[in-house]
Amino acid sequence: MNGTQPDKRCALRLLAGIAAMTTIGWGAAATAQDTGPIRIGLIYSKQGPGASIGEYLQRGSALAVEQAGGKVLGRPIELVWLDEPNPQVSQQNMQRLIDENKVVAVIGGNYSSSALAMMSVANREKIPLILTGAAASEITGKDCSRYTFRTQATVPVQIAGLMPYVANLGKKIYFITPSYAFGQDILRSARAQLPVIGGTEVGVDEVPVNTADYSSYALKIRQARPDVVIGGLVGGDFSNFLKQWNEMGMKGKIPYAAVAVTDTDFWDVGPQASTGIFIKPWYYNNPKNTAAEKAMTADFQKKYGNPPSDKTWSGWIGMRALLESMEAAKSAKAGDIVTALEAWKNTEGPFPFYFRAWDHQMVRPAVIVQVKKDITDKWDYFDVLKNTSDTTADTEKAFGTKEQIGCTMPPL
Repeated sequence: MNGTQPDKRCALRLLAGIAAMTTIGWGAAATAQDTGPIRIGLIYSKQGPGASIGEYLQRGSALAVEQAGGKVLGRPIELVWLDEPNPQVSQQNMQRLIDENKVVAVIGGNYSSSALAMMSVANREKIPLILTGAAASEITGKDCSRYTFRTQATVPVQIAGLMPYVANLGKKIYFITPSYAFGQDILRSARAQLPVIGGTEVGVDEVPVNTADYSSYALKIRQARPDVVIGGLVGGDFSNFLKQWNEMGMKGKIPYAAVAVTDTDFWDVGPQASTGIFIKPWYYNNPKNTAAEKAMTADFQKKYGNPPSDKTWSGWIGMRALLESMEAAKSAKAGDIVTALEAWKNTEGPFPFYFRAWDHQMVRPAVIVQVKKDITDKWDYFDVLKNTSDTTADTEKAFGTKEQIGCTMPPL
């Protein structure tokens, strides 16, 4: 027995030493984590018809980081950009950013189908997600999540702002929309507005993504003889359509109106084929832009040699909201970030805008633009007609009530 006592004492001392070393190791790891880079994930398209959109979204987010001095909470920011080619891969990339890159938040999701897939991961893993392009209503409606925020106006809000201008063009409506959640949302919303404007539907086409030849669709539209076409094609699909619409002599004969277009689409189409009335979240040459937005435009122009698109603004404001919320919370913890985003408000312009706490939808007016009759500038394609609303109360009303939206926000 006497022989075993020293052995026990040695074992106890050894265990105590291991515990102390482990505690020191954990302390060192925690210190390194508190002083190392803060990683933020980006999921934007790098290929396919949305590649140029993804590039401008990414540039906007990166520029916001540069304007913040490359730091948040006194620590360097590291951006990790993964692709958004389809819903399945977008969802996988969301998981990769969380598991492998240990990001504190993710910004991205231009396509509604990808955004909905990414949301499921954000909710399960409890990671803040700011969607900067997706417009399907269910994102902040029936599928809303406490961890997801959205900068883009919903499809119903955009359609409601556009339809009064459509009514001025005529009452017989033809629809051409993409065949996924976003396009279906356009059809539902616009059809609901037809009785309001006294319109009738004379035809519809739901077009697969990456359609190269639109000649058959243009012929169907010509035969239906509508007063106006309402569209929602995105990226390369929209560019292909307008180019072929012009080549077939349809430009100027049947007016075109749409939501969810971006400046890069028109820069790709060119002045000869560009036409129509559109609703956009932002335009770089809008005289009502804030001083901060004008500074962002100047910084972007200096860096890239051309003005920012509306997608640049979306990526920029999404990142700004995240960084400002982290600073306000003095934390990089998910729950703290979510709470701070719910309280975040931009007061730089005449009408403050913000994320509504009960559905996480950014509430702000959109801008209605029309392609100029004579495009003389390489980048400036639009005349600004007006904002969709003129007061904060009207803007809030346009985005709908809790009962209309159908969002039941779960607790953190």
